[in-house]
Amino acid sequence: MAVSMESIKKLRTMTGAGMMDVKKTLEEVDGDIEKAAALLRERGIAKADKKADREASEGFVGNYVHHNGKIATMVELNCETDFVARNENFQALARDIAIHVAMANPIYKSREDVPEEALAAERDALAKEAENEGKPPQVVEKIVEGRLNKFFQEQCLLDQAFVKDDSKTIEQLLKEGVATIGENIQVGNFYRIAIGE
Repeated sequence: MAVSMESIKKLRTMTGAGMMDVKKTLEEVDGDIEKAAALLRERGIAKADKKADREASEGFVGNYVHHNGKIATMVELNCETDFVARNENFQALARDIAIHVAMANPIYKSREDVPEEALAAERDALAKEAENEGKPPQVVEKIVEGRLNKFFQEQCLLDQAFVKDDSKTIEQLLKEGVATIGENIQVGNFYRIAIGE
C-alpha cells in the first residue's frame, strides 16, 4: 500500500523516527498511524535496550524553578556525545525530567538505589500491616510484593509515572528518547530543594 506524504510527516512528528523507518512501518500496517506509532515505539524500546551498555559521559543539566520560587530542581541527563548534549530535544527532555522531580519528589533514582536496610524495613512494615489486616500467612508475601511495587512507583524516579503523561514511566520516557535520538541516555544525579522541607 502506498502511503501519503501527509501520513509520513504526521508520524514523524509524533515519533521523531527517521523518514524511511516511518514509511516502511506505515506500509506494514496499511497506513494506520496509531498502529505504526505503537510499532515504532516498540522497536525503539528494543533499540534502547541494546544501547544501554554504551558509555554516556556527556550530557546536560536540566533545571526547573517552580513559579512560586519555593521548589527548584536540577537533573543531570547523560548521553554519549556532545553533539546530542546540545540537541534541543535532549535538553527539553532534561527539563521535563527536572519538572517531574519537582512535582513527584522521588527519593531514589532506581530500585537498585534503595538501601538494603530501608528495603528490609519497608518489607517488615508491609508484612505487619498485612498481618494486622487479618490476611492469611500464605498470601502475606504476595501482598508485600504488590505493595513494595507501589513503594517503588512512589519513591524511585525511573518507576514513577511521568507527571506530563502518566501513561508512561520515566524509564519509558528515557527509552523513547533513546529511540528518537539514537544514543544511550541515562539520568545521572538529581537534586530537589524545597522551602520548609
